[in-house]
Amino acid sequence: MDSSIDDTDTDTDTDPEASAREVVVPLQLYKVVTVFSTMFAVGFVVGGFIVLDTATQRARLSIAEADVPLAILGVVMIAAGAVVYAFSTRFRAEGMGKPKDGSDEPSNNG
Repeated sequence: MDSSIDDTDTDTDTDPEASAREVVVPLQLYKVVTVFSTMFAVGFVVGGFIVLDTATQRARLSIAEADVPLAILGVVMIAAGAVVYAFSTRFRAEGMGKPKDGSDEPSNNG
């Protein structure tokens, strides 16, 4: 098991940009980060669409009649959900390799 961790460390050593973006955490913390960040991201995105829908009254209003501050809040909430989700993808548990590191899959499987 130690050899797989060493292989992962050498992969990230060769790509300093990837290692700077990834945060290796214990498995329990990884689970907590994954669950709560997904929950917050979905909540922000769904809530943002609800707020945006309310601001435009289901897209029936013209731009002049729409509640612009509320519409901006909806768009900001959607963007915040995307940022939370994107940030949470930087975390990985100890011993987890990158998905592309698996040598048992051919590189043209997509």
